[in-house]
Amino acid sequence: MGDQVRIVEVGPRDGLQNEKAPVSADARIAFIEDLVKAGLHTIEVGSFVSPKAIPQMANSDQVLRAVDRHPGVEFHVLVPNEKGYEAAKAAGAKVIAVFASASEGFSKANINCSVAESIERFVPVIERARTDGIKVRGYVSCVLGCPYDGEVKPSAVVAVTKKLWDLGCYEVSLGDTIGVGTPAKARALLRAVAGEVPMTNLAMHFHDTYGQALANLYAGLEEGVRVIDSAAGGLGGCPYAPGATGNVATEDVVYMLEGMGIATGVDMTQLVAATNGIAAVLSKPPVSRVASALNARRK
Repeated sequence: MGDQVRIVEVGPRDGLQNEKAPVSADARIAFIEDLVKAGLHTIEVGSFVSPKAIPQMANSDQVLRAVDRHPGVEFHVLVPNEKGYEAAKAAGAKVIAVFASASEGFSKANINCSVAESIERFVPVIERARTDGIKVRGYVSCVLGCPYDGEVKPSAVVAVTKKLWDLGCYEVSLGDTIGVGTPAKARALLRAVAGEVPMTNLAMHFHDTYGQALANLYAGLEEGVRVIDSAAGGLGGCPYAPGATGNVATEDVVYMLEGMGIATGVDMTQLVAATNGIAAVLSKPPVSRVASALNARRK
């Protein structure tokens, strides 16, 4: 496992969009700048959805314009439809992300349409992005379980992932949205999906509700996946999945990878500083085990 692993930091978008109190654009910009200082080079910074639907992501255009000045750093934004795409393009987006669920129940609860309908909505988005030279990343949610439908069949995940790949997504991130997966199930799922989409074009996006995220990631690394989504401080959750905790913490992922001899290029001291900064804004401590341990040691 000596290969390089790319970390996609999703804290500023996926991490913050579930907070009850919206975080100001200035605070989000400062958070992103701190993450860049820590050595993170792929960061999801916002979402071009209606601020009425997700007020936490209001002013994502302002955030993207403010941070998009670092050479070698790739900033991603989530785009749900053509209107969102137009706004993202106008703000200078170079990479966008689209999302679909592997579960019908979650799709209907989240965006009030079927899985097939959700994909049809962003087909023109992907086509326009390809014409405009903008990269598109895909997300598939509820790949290891759904709060409404329960167990999700791997065949459903394979079908949605292949569709995103065939439409032109350069990479598809598989999300255990409610964090119910275990290593054996994660391994089996990845093998099934890799039958249709190359393992090198898959990413793992695992939440840590049942404390299984790192174990699941390790299983995925053994299978050959080399892209991991994570959020500084373990930020996140899911408004449609009661009890679901945040994303696996970036600090915990970096600690594991570095301990395995896999260089991440991330400065842990700077990363914990970034986490502490946003934790102060949110007035709550980080849930990252590593950040908590390092903070306690410093005290």
